[in-house]
Amino acid sequence: MMKNVTCTVCPMGCSLVVSKVDGEYKVEGNTCKRGAKYGVEEVTNPRRVITTTVKLSGSYLNLLPVKTNDSVPKELMFDIMKVLDKVCVCAPVNVGDIIVKDILGTGVDIVSSKSMESMNTSDKNSDHELRDCI
Repeated sequence: MMKNVTCTVCPMGCSLVVSKVDGEYKVEGNTCKRGAKYGVEEVTNPRRVITTTVKLSGSYLNLLPVKTNDSVPKELMFDIMKVLDKVCVCAPVNVGDIIVKDILGTGVDIVSSKSMESMNTSDKNSDHELRDCI
């Protein structure tokens, strides 16, 4: 088995060739140890960080940028997006606020990547709530 992978660990973008010989993975083309580790992980358990938006109410904007706080298994990406499509957050929200904890049992949280103020200026707390958007 042989697979070509472009390393994304650093800006170098090394072209890796990952092969399995006698039960051991061999990585060629990497210029650092991190690239070798990435190549094996990409072949055995590919993971991705998700960045997207969720619905937002009570703010001047209707969408809140969010991301995973760690990588998730690649095969769960579409299932996670289906969950996030149903999420609506009430402003105010601060950067780093947990929007969905432990999404699909992955141990990874969905966090806000932007602060959003409430249209109601008296509402200064960051205790946003998840609710169904109308």
